[in-house]
Amino acid sequence: MNHETSAQLISAIKRELPSLLQQDPALRDFIMDLTRREYAPRTATEQRIDRVLDELQRDRERQDAKWAEQREEQNKKWEENQKELLRLHEEIMAHANRYDRQIGALGSRWGLQSEAAFRNALKGILEKTFGVEVLNINDYDQSGEVFGRPDQVELDVIIKNGMLLICELKSSIDKAGMYIFERKARFYEKRHQRTADRLIVISPMVDAKAMKVAEKLQIEVFSDATDV
Repeated sequence: MNHETSAQLISAIKRELPSLLQQDPALRDFIMDLTRREYAPRTATEQRIDRVLDELQRDRERQDAKWAEQREEQNKKWEENQKELLRLHEEIMAHANRYDRQIGALGSRWGLQSEAAFRNALKGILEKTFGVEVLNINDYDQSGEVFGRPDQVELDVIIKNGMLLICELKSSIDKAGMYIFERKARFYEKRHQRTADRLIVISPMVDAKAMKVAEKLQIEVFSDATDV
């Protein structure tokens, strides 16, 4: 069969086949059987589609479950962080309140309205409690030994049973203040030709660096007048 004849036959089949299928049920069944061998039945196709859709749904549910688990884990970590921040905040506030109470107690005890008021209060405690004499000394340093230039030098001395204690009575003292006190004490010893038995700093607030200087210079430090 040549190409032209084959094309004519195919054209005739296309033209006549619809009416033939309507008129001849056997032919229709024959054609359906032939096509069924080449293509999957509708039911099988629908089942295959249903399986694919079910698998997609299961994948989506697994992904949703995974995301929900991740969100729950993130929420748990966030809550733990919040608890830790709250704990740190409470700890910091507790320390701050304790320091406020300590400072308040010092202010109430000694009346820390000014440096002079503090010194006067400590002088009264020492003289009344221990029966010592606390003298406030004001000497003029003409050569500038203490401050590097001529200036007034003020310090306190305690006299008890012939002992000389040179004191610094301050509401607070830092590293520089400790060095200055030591120079003031040496200036007093040189000017009055007398060696102090003890160098003492009495202050409720002493800087940590100042404590190291005091140890090096052999200066005794007390945070409470009654400890002396």
